[in-house]
Amino acid sequence: MLFAMTTTTFELGGDLHVRRIGLGTMRFADEPANRRGASAPVWAAPTDRADLTRLLREATDAGVNLFDTADAYALGEGERLLGEALAGVSDVVLATKVGVVRPDPATWVPLGHPDYLRQQVELSLRRLGRDVIDLVYLHRIDPAYPLAEQVGALTDAVHAGKVRHLGLSEATAEQVDAARSVAPIAAVQNLYNLTDRSHDAVVEHTRDSGTAFVPFFPLSFDHAAVPSLGEVAAEHGMTPNQVALAWLLHRGPHLLPIPGTTSIRHLKENLAALDTELSADQLARLNADHAPAIGS
Repeated sequence: MLFAMTTTTFELGGDLHVRRIGLGTMRFADEPANRRGASAPVWAAPTDRADLTRLLREATDAGVNLFDTADAYALGEGERLLGEALAGVSDVVLATKVGVVRPDPATWVPLGHPDYLRQQVELSLRRLGRDVIDLVYLHRIDPAYPLAEQVGALTDAVHAGKVRHLGLSEATAEQVDAARSVAPIAAVQNLYNLTDRSHDAVVEHTRDSGTAFVPFFPLSFDHAAVPSLGEVAAEHGMTPNQVALAWLLHRGPHLLPIPGTTSIRHLKENLAALDTELSADQLARLNADHAPAIGS
């Protein structure tokens, strides 16, 4: 289903007030020329640390207050950059992910051993410079360990006052329910955009329970695959990326896209989608470009 864009904010976990467009920082690594494309290594500390620090501070000035990272991004350097750049900045929500190991620049392997997850929460706390992490996702569900044990390990951190809320990444609706039998789940972060709607069922499921759905790679798709995208953008005098984000915001009041960018100009363009109301006709045309279509 598609909805009118009724609000620009969301209460994450019921107590964290966030704007509905955040900032994904996965590509805040390596050298600038080595960040684009699916093969970007996300392996080493960024070579332009001062520029990225400035951008993160400017993002808060522009109104962004939800920032997303992971312990696997640049082997923890992503968390360190975010923690140091936003040290002392109030009213920001930091989300990280644990449960993936990086034996080399090309490999991402789920690891859900409960003791490993507990250790990674401790390391994330140190790198982020926080006493409490606002939101910790299980980065990937490891089939080698029961889901209840993986979620249980993160729940221990909640009970110890080290983590405020828990989330899952790349999870099905059934896995969300299974995790929820162990602990409250505040957010689900899955790949989702105008052309990849394989998680439609999770979008609906999380909306019904008031759980945040956080689309990652919301703009990583071939715009030519959505012919009406350029048409609707022209009608609004906007960029196609702004319309793609507006479509996600209309998809449900619980959607919190986290587009990544290292350009303050692009970041401000992304935020402008919060003020864009798409008409029923425009939503129908955008929706019709994808099969099977989502109900309107």
